[in-house]
Amino acid sequence: MDTISADARHVLFLNWRDTRNPQGGGSEVYVERIAAELMRRGHRATLLCASHRFGPAEERTTDGVRVLRRGGRHTLYLRAALLWLAGYLGLGPLSRRHGRPGVIVDVGNGLPFLAPVWSRVPVIALVHHVHREQWPVVLSPRLAKFGWWIESSLSPRVYRKCRYVTVSAATRDELAVLGVDPERVSIIHNGTPDMTTAAPVDRTADPSLVVLGRLVPHKQVEVAIDAVAALADELPGITLVVAGQGWWDVALKDYAASLGVADRVRFAGFVDDAQKRTLLSEAWVALTPSLKEGWGLTIVEAAAVGTPNVAFRGAGGVEESLVDGRTGLLADDSADYTEKVRQLLTDHNRRLAMGTAARAHAARFTWPAAGERFAALVEGASHVPAPASADRTYLVP
Repeated sequence: MDTISADARHVLFLNWRDTRNPQGGGSEVYVERIAAELMRRGHRATLLCASHRFGPAEERTTDGVRVLRRGGRHTLYLRAALLWLAGYLGLGPLSRRHGRPGVIVDVGNGLPFLAPVWSRVPVIALVHHVHREQWPVVLSPRLAKFGWWIESSLSPRVYRKCRYVTVSAATRDELAVLGVDPERVSIIHNGTPDMTTAAPVDRTADPSLVVLGRLVPHKQVEVAIDAVAALADELPGITLVVAGQGWWDVALKDYAASLGVADRVRFAGFVDDAQKRTLLSEAWVALTPSLKEGWGLTIVEAAAVGTPNVAFRGAGGVEESLVDGRTGLLADDSADYTEKVRQLLTDHNRRLAMGTAARAHAARFTWPAAGERFAALVEGASHVPAPASADRTYLVP
């Protein structure tokens, strides 16, 4: 334990991105919402992430979370260790003068920060999902093999004495295969944003689909475009909105054009929370064709406004955020995916029933409940009592 200056109620989150980063996604939402919930319970929270042109080097969120942006996508990991060591010497933004963190939440998005190697405070390893399938998609064979070795072999050894947090039973099971004892893994689901404060939004007149997320290869947005092309003759008015940013956007636009459906697929780019709610509310069906998700945040966000979803069976936590046959449908392969989309678009009563069930399912998951459970882990890891101002009124679903 770093007893010189560590504040046991100050939590440092290490994550490669933040929500202001154009490449940010569900992992970043989770981290910042949990950090905000810890703040509400009397803790302090700092997020260290990569720098980018959409955010300053340092700021505080509206919830009071301190955000530090340093280094780039790859250099951030070394910068984190160096900043921590500098803080130990009384220098930099993690020094005693700023309230030295007493607990670290090390978020592993494939590559971990290896905080147990260079810190002497309790470390909680946060893993959304295991990246076995993603490595070959985004990297060359040699780099993919190296990345998988880090995730599957090195990380379990480095974090062998740490508590783990993940967002689904599916990921806990995957971690068990890597040698992480399930008894050391706590499942804390994502919460669902309140979608009820704005006025209701009508569905589109013609069949409509929406995909929401980062535009990268392993999200497999091509599968959604394939469904539009395959169903265009049967459903002449069918359209798809692709909301999100990413380096794969040009390839996706070219793909839609190659199938002759460029006029049916609208790329909306980045959308804020209000626009997201509108798009999810207008669509008849939301699509999550991702290769793997730790939880499936957008599935539950769509469910919150009564929009059922189609995802792939075996794609990680989507089998928990989506209840197959009740709040949406799970497909076995690409052809089955198109068929499942067709079923929901052509069966009005079934689609409405699933939307109603989806809304009820989404209501089970709240950020206060998730924050309550995470706060308990932090307090246990740091061996300090809960803050006197902590709010203990929330129930865990």
